[in-house]
Amino acid sequence: MDVLVTGAAGFIGAAVAEFLLDRGDRVVGLDNLNDYYDVGLKEARLSRLQEREGFSFLRGDVADPGDVAAAFDQGPFDVVCHLAAQAGVRYSLQNPLAYGRANLTGFLHILEACRHRGTGNLVYASSSSVYGANEKVPFSETDRVDRPVSLYAATKVANELMAHTYHHLYGIPATGLRFFTVYGPWGRPDMALFTFTRKILADEPIDVYNHGDMERDFTYIDDIVRGVVAAIDRPLGFEVVNLGNHRPVRLERFISVLEDALGRKARRNYLPMQPGDVPRTYADVSRAKELWDWEPTTPIEVGIPRFVEWYLGWAASVGHGRSGG
Repeated sequence: MDVLVTGAAGFIGAAVAEFLLDRGDRVVGLDNLNDYYDVGLKEARLSRLQEREGFSFLRGDVADPGDVAAAFDQGPFDVVCHLAAQAGVRYSLQNPLAYGRANLTGFLHILEACRHRGTGNLVYASSSSVYGANEKVPFSETDRVDRPVSLYAATKVANELMAHTYHHLYGIPATGLRFFTVYGPWGRPDMALFTFTRKILADEPIDVYNHGDMERDFTYIDDIVRGVVAAIDRPLGFEVVNLGNHRPVRLERFISVLEDALGRKARRNYLPMQPGDVPRTYADVSRAKELWDWEPTTPIEVGIPRFVEWYLGWAASVGHGRSGG
């Protein structure tokens, strides 16, 4: 297939592109390589893809209609896998306009391009954050999502509504994937596993929010990629589907497994809950099982050591030794 992957230098985007290339698909990547986090990490992911036959890259911004048009000029595409977004719950409190630009305007440009270029399937990233502070667990796709507690979450709810509108009006097949706390090698430095690892190795205290009373449905990158590819391969009309590990883990347990993998103890700095954050996430994945026979297979006891192995090699390669990131 011919696939456009936006956010191709990002954590999930690069992993999806690599999987598609491995099986022989042609992939065009689009990414603006913004500086929300270490651009060097994005460039390293991208360089691995650019070595591959079947991959081409355009540096551009989904919020710029000219850049989106240039990317679609590389088509026609069987599938658009739209993973580009301004990520991060906490950063949305600091720079809300970035979320409106990337996540709302950018997504509208993608929808318009899909409409006018006749794309056969749109798969796009949503988020577990759409469930807000939902107290009913596990979180199901049929739950209300009209009470977001961060602007980031609100933009993801809006994306789902926008996709439904374009499906209804123009028949675009659109599958939104609600990702639950994705982690693994080549992950994002702003997320807990990356931050905790760097600080533990540097013998710096780690910030533990809500005094450790948190649960997350940590989902390994390989499991996520299998779900994304299942959505790519099977257009469904309009669907929104959870992709999570279905095994929520208490934050203290998560830290304990990381300590074991590093062979070091963490110094904990307990703090109150941060604005925009939620105490727990827990995915009902029965819909993904029903649609694609998809199930997560990687517990944190396997995934965290794999991340640590990658991290130590990455830190050494960029000159930070065991304390860098």
